[in-house]
Amino acid sequence: MVDEKTLAILACPLCKGKLLWIAEQQELVCRGDRLAYPVKQGIPMLLSHEARELTSAELEQLPS
Repeated sequence: MVDEKTLAILACPLCKGKLLWIAEQQELVCRGDRLAYPVKQGIPMLLSHEARELTSAELEQLPS
């Protein structure tokens, strides 16, 4: 779980953009870079080699 205070200070390590918390997948998503960073045991893994690329379909399903 990523709380609101933590989410407010986190940024994408590549573009420095805002991240979106997706609780169902336990991921932080950067729309700009189309990447999803995992959160393992409550710790965001904000490393580019840990991230997975999002498909166009996944991006469309994200809440706005």
